[in-house]
Amino acid sequence: MLQSQATQTTRQDLTEVILASKLKKDLTYTQITEGTGLSEAFVTAALLGQHPLPADAAKAVGKKLDLDDDAIALLQTVPVRGSIGNSLPTDPTIYRFYEIVQVYGTTLKALVHEKFGDGIISAINFKLNIEKVEDPEGGSRAVITLDGKYLPTKPF
Repeated sequence: MLQSQATQTTRQDLTEVILASKLKKDLTYTQITEGTGLSEAFVTAALLGQHPLPADAAKAVGKKLDLDDDAIALLQTVPVRGSIGNSLPTDPTIYRFYEIVQVYGTTLKALVHEKFGDGIISAINFKLNIEKVEDPEGGSRAVITLDGKYLPTKPF
């Protein structure tokens, strides 16, 4: 039976164990994801305490990270989601995403409503992809694709 967490603490503690094992074993998220049948973004989010993993994926990840049976079971529980808290993010990378939403949030909202109507883009029925591409002007660019199902607002 699928279980749910009541606070973020337990999954945050597990995330620390996972990150320590990832570092010790010198593994990438891509390597950890292999054999799970899931996307790298989903598995990474799960390892960071934002999603439950299906049993087979949790066992595959647990084996690679030398997690015990309790940790593997915990990876399968529904977490209390949210990783930023109620204050401004201080990590520069996370802050840039916050900045993007601050600058383009109203634009995204206006264009979504103009194209789809009143509703939201799901973060549950959602896909995320990150690619590194070379910039013709030099350096690299990050191409981030957010692919969420549109859910219309329904009058009641």
